[in-house]
Amino acid sequence: MNIFTSPRRISRPFAAILGAGLLGFAALPQMQGQVVTVPPTPVVGSSNPATAEPPVSRPSTTPCVVTLFSNEEFGDYSAHAMDYAPPAGCRGAWAKVVLTIDFTVTAGRQYDRTASLYLGNANIFYGTTAEPRAALSPSWHVERDVTDLTPIFKTSQTGQAVIYNIVNSTYTGVIYGTAKLYFYPADFRNPPPIVPQTVIPVSGSNNSYTLNSGNDQVTATFTAPRNTIKAYLDVISQSQSNDEFWYLCVPSDVAGELETCGNTAFRETEVTIDGKPAGVAPVYPWIYTGGIDPYLWEPITGIQTLNFKPYRVDLTPFAGVLSDGNQHTIGISVYNADSYFLETSNLLLYTDPLRSNTSGELEEDTLSAEPTPQVSENLSTDGSGNTTGTVTVDSLRNFTVKGYVDTSLGRVETTVEQAVDFNSTQTFDIGSGGIPEVQNAVQTSTVNSRTAEQRGILRTETNRNVSFPVTIDYDFFANPDGTYSQTTSVDQGYVVQNNASLNGFPTGSSSVKEEVKSSDTLNYNSALTAITGNSGAQSSASYLFVDSAGDCFSRQLTSADNVLTSVSDGKSCPAHRW
Repeated sequence: MNIFTSPRRISRPFAAILGAGLLGFAALPQMQGQVVTVPPTPVVGSSNPATAEPPVSRPSTTPCVVTLFSNEEFGDYSAHAMDYAPPAGCRGAWAKVVLTIDFTVTAGRQYDRTASLYLGNANIFYGTTAEPRAALSPSWHVERDVTDLTPIFKTSQTGQAVIYNIVNSTYTGVIYGTAKLYFYPADFRNPPPIVPQTVIPVSGSNNSYTLNSGNDQVTATFTAPRNTIKAYLDVISQSQSNDEFWYLCVPSDVAGELETCGNTAFRETEVTIDGKPAGVAPVYPWIYTGGIDPYLWEPITGIQTLNFKPYRVDLTPFAGVLSDGNQHTIGISVYNADSYFLETSNLLLYTDPLRSNTSGELEEDTLSAEPTPQVSENLSTDGSGNTTGTVTVDSLRNFTVKGYVDTSLGRVETTVEQAVDFNSTQTFDIGSGGIPEVQNAVQTSTVNSRTAEQRGILRTETNRNVSFPVTIDYDFFANPDGTYSQTTSVDQGYVVQNNASLNGFPTGSSSVKEEVKSSDTLNYNSALTAITGNSGAQSSASYLFVDSAGDCFSRQLTSADNVLTSVSDGKSCPAHRW
C-alpha cells in the first residue's frame, strides 16, 4: 500500500520520497522485539493507535483459550501456517467465540500492511497494521466476535496468518502478533445463539482473492444442506494499488490532467448466484495509517482501519433454490475495479432444526447485472494551463428479491427490498505544472433495506439504514521560501440504524454512529525529495451505540500533535445504561 501521498502524487516527484522511507526519518537499527500488550482503553499521552470503537461484550462464563500464534514474527513476504484444534475443556455449546489479536511493530520504517487470518479457508480476521516511526514502536489490540463461524471451530483446521511484510536495510519495521480464540461455554444465563450450520468460504486458498478489473470474479461451487432456510454473505472488498484511493479517482478521460486515478470514484461489490444477480455490497472508503498523510492517523486511526467490518448481504430469498441438493455457484466481483481489490467472503447457511429437507423457489429478482452510474464533468482550462471545476458520479439502484422456503413451521416468504445510493462530488483547482493543487471530495454511500418475512399471519420486518459518508479536503501549495506544504483534512463516518417489527408493532431498534475527524499539514523541502516535518496535527473520534433494550456504549477521543489528549467514556449514555 502507498504511504503519505495522495494517489496522483505517486506518479509525480513524490515517488522519490517513497523510496526514502516513512516521513524521511532515519531508521533505527533493527532490534529483537515481541508483542507489547496495551490496555483495552486508550491511554492519554500515548501515540499508540487508538480507536473509539468498543470491545466485544463477553458472557459471564469462564472461557477456554486456544492460542493460534504467540509472538509470531512477520518479517518476510510469506504466509505463516496455523494449526487449530477445538478446545478440549469447552466441547459443548458456546455462548460466544471471540478472537483477539495483539500487534506490535518495531520502531523504524515500514509500510502499513494488510493483515488477515484464515482457518479452513474461511476468513476470521481482516484489517491493516499501523506504521511505525524512528521513535515510535506502535502496539494495539483488536478483537472480533466470530461466533457465526462456529462450524469452522468445531473441527481441527489448518490455516494461515497472512501479513506480507518486507524487511530490509530500508524498511526495518518488524511486525509481531499474538492471536487467541476465547470460547465461552453456554449455560442457562448465557444460552447459545442460533448460528449457521454451514460456512462456505468464498476467497482464495486460506487467502484473499485478487480482482484486477470489474470483469474478474471470485467464485465458489458448493452443495448446500438439503434443509437450508436462510443464507447470508459476509463480504470484505479491500482496495489496493491503483484502487487504494478509489474515492479520489475520476473518469479515465480526465485522469491525466487531474493527476489522479481513473475509472471514476465509484466502486461497488456485486454478488451472483448461478450467474443471476443476487445482492449488492457498498465498498467502505477505508483509509490506512499511511494514507495521504500518516500524521493524520497518529494516534487516532481511521474508521475500521485496523479491524474491517464485513458487510452482510441477505441472500435468504435464494434459500429454497439452494436447498435442492444440486451444485450451485456464488460469484463476487467489484464494479470498476482498476488493479486491484482483494476479496474475501464467507457464505453462512442456516438450516431447519426439525426437518431434513426443505424446498422453495425464487419468485422475483429485479436486480440488474450492473449499476448504471451517471458521470458529469464540469471542467475548464485557461490559457495558462490551470484546470478548475467539478466531477460528479451518482448511482441509484432500487430492486426487490423475493423467494420462499417450505419449512417445518410452514411456508416462509422472504422479501428483500433495497435502495443503494452513491453520490460523489469532487472539486479541483490544478495550477499549471500541478502547483497549487486542490482536490476536495464529498462522498456518501447509503443502503436502505427492508427485509420482510411472512409466515402465515405473522409478518416480521427489519428496516436497516447503512451510510458511509466521507469528506476529504486536500491542498498542495508552494511556500514563499521555495518549500512546499500539503494540508489535508478528513471527516469519516459510519452510521447504522436498525428497526424491527412484528405485524406492524415495534419489537426492537439499535443504532451506531461513528465519526473520525483529522487534519494536518505536511511540509516538504524545496527539491520535493524529503518531508521535513508536520504541524497542526489534531483529530477526534466518537462512537455511540444505543438499543431499545437499554444498552449503550459511548466513547470520545481527542488528540493534538500526534498524542492522545483525552478519553471520555459514557458521556453520551445515561448513567444507568453504560
